[in-house]
Amino acid sequence: MSDTYVHAEDVDGFGTVRIRTLDAKADAEAVHGWVSEERASFWGMNGLTREQVAEIYAHMDTLDTHHAFLLEKDGEPAGLLQTYEPEADRVSECYEVEPGDIGIHLLLAPAGAGGARSGWSSALLTAVTSYVLVGLDRKRVVVDPDVRNEKAVARFLGQGFAAGEKVVLPEIDIPDVFLPEKHAQLAFLTREVAFPA
Repeated sequence: MSDTYVHAEDVDGFGTVRIRTLDAKADAEAVHGWVSEERASFWGMNGLTREQVAEIYAHMDTLDTHHAFLLEKDGEPAGLLQTYEPEADRVSECYEVEPGDIGIHLLLAPAGAGGARSGWSSALLTAVTSYVLVGLDRKRVVVDPDVRNEKAVARFLGQGFAAGEKVVLPEIDIPDVFLPEKHAQLAFLTREVAFPA
């Protein structure tokens, strides 16, 4: 396994999912293609150039609290994962952060020419939760999809996440990126629920 891979998991009936550190420059074309699609409008990067997307992830790579990863299925790019420390994120203004919490943002690659892939979302999210809860030894995952992103909300709830409050995340303005306020549906997944004894 390459030094850049942080997790690998064989998912029954699906294939091998690997999670590796995102290379802001080398992965910019794939990521830019994904975030530029209309279906990814909730990601907040529609209209950005490939170079701007690369700059955002290069900046993220300098942070200790936010990290970006590329998901691969059997060696092919399958999605983008961002992890973050909730206390260092705007979400901390909307809920009481507990020790052992970790936040994630997840953007899956488009379905491609074959259309929707049965079990795709569930299998990738299974590997992601294994990585953050077991691999990083965290107690609880928090997600904050836009309330209008019904597919993402349903995906998380279907995976065992418990719905929290609907909140308004404040706008933020940091170097190279501005994020407007966001109406979000908080949801949480504990290690006990994801991996019952």
